[in-house]
Amino acid sequence: MAGATLTRRSTLTGLLCGTTAVMAGLIPSVPALAFTGAAATASDGILTIEFDGALRSRLSREGRPLTAFDSGEGVRLADGSVLDRFVLLGNSGAAPIDVRGGGKRHTLRGVADGRLEKRIDLVFHPSLPGAALMTVQYRNLGKTPLVIAAWWSAAHQLLAHPEGAWTFSGASHPDRRDWVQRVRHDFQQRNYMGMNGSDYGGGTPVAAVWRPDGGLAVGHVETVPRLIALPVASQPGGTRIAIEGDQPILLAPGQAVTLPETFIMAHRGDHFAPLDAYRRIMAERGLAAPAIPESSYAPIWCAWGYERNVTPDQVYGTLDKAKSVGCEWAVLDDGWQKAIGDWVADTSRFPGGDADMKAMADRIKTYGMRPKLWISPLSATPASDLMRDHRDMLLLDASGAAQNVSWWNSYTLCPAYPPTVDYFKTVMRRIVGEWGFEGLKIDGQDLNGVAPCYNPAHNHKRPEESVEKLQDFWKAIYDTVIGINPNANVEICPCGDSFAFFNIPAMNNTPASDPESSWQVRLKGKTFKAIMGPSAPYSGDHVELSDGGDDFASTYGIGAIPSTKFTWPKDTDKPIDKLPPGGFVLTPDKERLWRKWIALYRQNMLSKGHFLGELYDIGFDKPEAHVVAADGKLHYAFYAKTWTGPIELRGLGKGSYRLTDSFTGAPLGTASAASNTINASFERFLVIEATPAGDAA
Repeated sequence: MAGATLTRRSTLTGLLCGTTAVMAGLIPSVPALAFTGAAATASDGILTIEFDGALRSRLSREGRPLTAFDSGEGVRLADGSVLDRFVLLGNSGAAPIDVRGGGKRHTLRGVADGRLEKRIDLVFHPSLPGAALMTVQYRNLGKTPLVIAAWWSAAHQLLAHPEGAWTFSGASHPDRRDWVQRVRHDFQQRNYMGMNGSDYGGGTPVAAVWRPDGGLAVGHVETVPRLIALPVASQPGGTRIAIEGDQPILLAPGQAVTLPETFIMAHRGDHFAPLDAYRRIMAERGLAAPAIPESSYAPIWCAWGYERNVTPDQVYGTLDKAKSVGCEWAVLDDGWQKAIGDWVADTSRFPGGDADMKAMADRIKTYGMRPKLWISPLSATPASDLMRDHRDMLLLDASGAAQNVSWWNSYTLCPAYPPTVDYFKTVMRRIVGEWGFEGLKIDGQDLNGVAPCYNPAHNHKRPEESVEKLQDFWKAIYDTVIGINPNANVEICPCGDSFAFFNIPAMNNTPASDPESSWQVRLKGKTFKAIMGPSAPYSGDHVELSDGGDDFASTYGIGAIPSTKFTWPKDTDKPIDKLPPGGFVLTPDKERLWRKWIALYRQNMLSKGHFLGELYDIGFDKPEAHVVAADGKLHYAFYAKTWTGPIELRGLGKGSYRLTDSFTGAPLGTASAASNTINASFERFLVIEATPAGDAA
């Protein structure tokens, strides 16, 4: 974009589009021009976008209007005036483009107030039914400079439905809220993709809102993060969604600016379909999950049950039990290091230093398990040796202040500063190459995003380089580790945050990341199966964090990897946090349950199956349902506090299926595509295995 010469305006926080801003009293009302009906139409047969003579647009799915005519794209100028009505001057119609077998491009042009030209390019691809890629360009037609203080694109109001609406947001928030929420009458969420706290930010730049019969999703498809927002807000007539920016843009006479390329989709069901489409778009642009080693699907035991005061003896004393219940990974969590930033052994617990760390990895391997080590890169405590010797690595804001990482009482390091990258590559070579750990648990709510960096020592061309090159930092870490051990497990765990899609090429495993409920375990799992792939190696995080501290069913049914942090034979004597009732110790009753669920996981390996995320709507379908196809069978999972009544088995193929309760082994009868409803009664969960009976026509 053109150089910014104004201060970023916080008054635009609530700006969704021209209409919403009018309601909020932020900008004056602009009388509508006397254009009615469609003057131009762009469609792929599923998504139809109609434009009137003022370049307002209406969206439909398969002929059913989802919105009224809205001022989908517009700007607010620095003088406070709003330009959101553009007289349509040109429409190219559907022009073939030689990409991906028969795409079509539509180009429209309009002018507002005689001084600003808007050009809209819409591209439809057969491989993305119901979706369009939109590029908006503005050009100053006047003889004096023009400053755009804010802009919005793909701003539409999904019309109200008697059953309401649900929404998904890929933004990160310090309160660690649900990624999927019902849209209440007073719902408003800006979904800013920059920092929403000193150490919470970034995410997946897509938002979706849907009714039972259809929805809209928008996002940007640039290959680096952009400091934009994806606001969603309830309105009297429905729910508004948009993409917007408020970084000032100066346009000299004749100069043009092209906004971030936008993804817009009309879809059925919940957020899974648009996120899956977004994943495929980004894969073609070079951002995709790497090859996944078999080790990424192995069950996990983590020493975090002993917290930061963990001792080697506690780990060694638990390994035999962890192995016997079916775990294959043993994770040494936070507490082994000298300090956050100083990634060498704490000699009060590992007096032999490097030798003791290597001995830990070797000891774990003698149990037939794989050793993994916890680390929190890009953080350093003020008292660390790293900060004493290399304060030049700090990420600084415009005032020269460091960015705080609250949980670790640390400062953020700049990922775009080459010495920072080199330092952590050296750390990786020590952990994996010298000590012999076969995996990394990369942890911290600050992993998703960083603020723009103004540290003069870094000689950034633009402060936003730190934001845009964070993904390059993680890829450098990943490539270093995989270069040493191609089967290494590299996990990124942004504690409680949403997940930065741009980091996906730099990891081959991810957890639910401090879920606050079993609902979060499941909704995060469904989201990851969309943005990483239907067989993504996703773990439910420590089962002790789920409802009741034992909800393996949510992990199993979503196609996730079981993970636990049990202690044995007793809990830590020095807990940092208050232990839950009963603590984390593996009692005989727990052990029987742990063994049963982990054995069931290992038997069916649903994590490697194909998650069929479009079959059920996580918001509207009751009971909540998920299904995974694996080894010719369909595995269903239903969830509710209590349920008595019919449940529908969607996705069945030809012929009949034998139904079995996966957990108890009890027969549940048969079903077919023509007769796919059974009556069921359960508490918390019901998991069903549907096996073809072999009578398909």
